[in-house]
Amino acid sequence: MISNKKVPYFYKDKPIFGMDIGHSSLKVMQSSFGIPNNKSKRPRIIGYGSTSFDKSAIKDGVIEKPEIIAQAANDLFKNKLVGDITTNRAVIAVPAYRIYTRYMVLPKLKASEMDEAVRLEVEQYLSSPLEELYVDWEITTSSKTQNEVFFVALPRNIIDSYLDLVDILGLETILIEPTLSASSRLFSFDQNNNIPSLIVDFGSQSSDMSIFVNRVMATGTVNSGGDTFTEKIKQALDVTEAEAKIIKDKYGLGLSKKQHEINKAVEPILNDIVRELKRVIRYYEEQFDSDSKQSIKQIVTMGGGANMPGLNDYLTSSMRLAVRHSDPWQYFDFNKLEIPSTEDKPMYATVAGLSIINPKKVFSNA
Repeated sequence: MISNKKVPYFYKDKPIFGMDIGHSSLKVMQSSFGIPNNKSKRPRIIGYGSTSFDKSAIKDGVIEKPEIIAQAANDLFKNKLVGDITTNRAVIAVPAYRIYTRYMVLPKLKASEMDEAVRLEVEQYLSSPLEELYVDWEITTSSKTQNEVFFVALPRNIIDSYLDLVDILGLETILIEPTLSASSRLFSFDQNNNIPSLIVDFGSQSSDMSIFVNRVMATGTVNSGGDTFTEKIKQALDVTEAEAKIIKDKYGLGLSKKQHEINKAVEPILNDIVRELKRVIRYYEEQFDSDSKQSIKQIVTMGGGANMPGLNDYLTSSMRLAVRHSDPWQYFDFNKLEIPSTEDKPMYATVAGLSIINPKKVFSNA
């Protein structure tokens, strides 16, 4: 959504790569999607990789110690990539729970009047002063009398800290967007993307939700993710963080000697997630769903936190909807590259969605 102005006025072969900076991890991926002469029906992965860094580098979403992440990133680029990253132009994701998004309807206005109208409308929804935010928007549908607008507001201190890190790394920021936009873009490659769906991206710190009916129609987020599940299990079973993560990934909500304690520990988080899922569906139905054919038919889970055994069964029971897990790697041509383990595949969902942005569209709209 937020585009760097320092870009060419015409498009040549300008590849980009995705960079997903998590709470304590960094993922990168470059694909061939949108590159001229790419004849593959699926995007071809050119390079990817991940690394971790100390959690103290980021506080309240702001990168306070960029040197820690920079050191980890440089090591990743030099020693840990599978394949290669052939460009310095980066597309970056910002956690959805740090961002405010909304659809709104405005009267049909001249192009010169739209920006001011959007900003005036945004002020009514947000508690933060506009001068502390970056605001971007786009018209999603238009009629003779009105425009439907999707806007994104991002805290300046968070975005500026990301830009500072990218500068330290010697990269060029081409685009910054919410993580949920990336996961929804990835789902657009799914063979069943024509089915009205609720996508849930379970990250480390948040669970981001978006309703996809040919495009993103409604969004939501809960400030709990995979790390939150791990912490609750750690506290309930009085084990180390490493042991809690193993228990979560191996047993989760499934049958085990500690099933009752685990379920009781994570139940409040699950209740919050289910409550927000129902709220997002209710909002969609009130605003957009005038046809039963457009009612939500399935929930699609992705992201590293979706690995927890029993999670999809829990959501199926609670939501009364079919729930399936989406493996981001099914949408790509691996080009003989080594594929990550089954446990690691889901964590690439966001960066995979970033990597399939068509660079031609980015540069042509700059």
